[in-house]
Amino acid sequence: MASGEPASSEPASSAEELAGRLYGEAGEVGKEIEEIDLLINQARTEAGRHESRRAAAAEKLAQAADRMAAGGGGNPKELAELATQLVGVARRAALMEAQIDLLEGKRKAAARLNEAIVAHAEQVRTLGGSGAIRAGAADSSGTHGEVAGSSLPQLVLSAQEDLRREIARQMHDGPAQSLTNIVLQAQIVERLVATDPARAPQEVAALISMVQRTLDATKTFIFDVRPMVLDDLGLVATLRRATRDRGERAGVAVEFESIGVDRRLPVELESGLFRILDDALVAHLDGKPDRLALKLDWGDTLQIELTAGRAMQEVADPELPPEGADLPPALAEMVEERRVAHRDAVEAARLASLARLPERLWREVSGRAKTLGVTAELLDEGARLRLVVPLPEPAAGTATPA
Repeated sequence: MASGEPASSEPASSAEELAGRLYGEAGEVGKEIEEIDLLINQARTEAGRHESRRAAAAEKLAQAADRMAAGGGGNPKELAELATQLVGVARRAALMEAQIDLLEGKRKAAARLNEAIVAHAEQVRTLGGSGAIRAGAADSSGTHGEVAGSSLPQLVLSAQEDLRREIARQMHDGPAQSLTNIVLQAQIVERLVATDPARAPQEVAALISMVQRTLDATKTFIFDVRPMVLDDLGLVATLRRATRDRGERAGVAVEFESIGVDRRLPVELESGLFRILDDALVAHLDGKPDRLALKLDWGDTLQIELTAGRAMQEVADPELPPEGADLPPALAEMVEERRVAHRDAVEAARLASLARLPERLWREVSGRAKTLGVTAELLDEGARLRLVVPLPEPAAGTATPA
């Protein structure tokens, strides 16, 4: 380039174009935040109505219980029905609170994503001519970190996991506690209606059992959305619990094995690996395999295998003359047809014994694995999922026994 010739504006133009796209993405996220705000306001209005109904039902039940206790009449069956109505209204109110918590968690995650995209857009616009983006970006808590090499898919993945973490915490602190209080209230009602020992306790016991099942389902939902044990104890402990609990619910014994010394991995990597393996585990269990095994082998790399299968149905061998026997042409043709039918039956039985991972889920798994920098393979005609995870250098004192 001759002296005095103006420098090319191509890098700046490219940076400006990228910044514009990022600002556009931020605008779309901003619209989504506005829609979430509208849904939150609607849910709060509905929650207020449910709470008013709950208070009215509780007052009506208390008045009926007081009349029965004072000997002023009252039917234990009617009292049990009122208790059932109260719990039903309280349950709907709790579910509406859960919906509000879910929406608020989604709004927080979307706001953090919006801030990150805008920060990256500003960095691109400011440093457009440097050829690299390496600057401090403020996160939701005001801290700064290096963002060189970050990509939008990684930001989205991080935002999704932040959302899952927020939902799980909100569900744990809100609706689950509310449902626990409902169980305690039902137990109090049981004592109030004990004046008719022949019928009232049985009705209330059934009510308590129903509410308890709802509470258990809520806790299961919490684990499905974001298991808190993943943050506290890490990948191995979480997968061990997931294989045990999901296997018990599906009626399938799931073998779990971790070989070597496990370690804590970066949060995004642990979250991504758990989501891949848990989704694959659920998909296999839906197919009701006879055997399912998850194995982790910790070495220079972490190698993970999830293998599923069914017992192959036995196909009886037909009684046929040995091959090459001297037979009349018509009989030889009949014998060959039976041999072909037998081979087809054996192949059909083999295919039926395969517990394949669904193609749709495999596409999701391979996409997630690529984002995480993990090698994913589908072996044994779809019955064995293999992941190879590069391990970061362990910090001193972070390794724990498997």
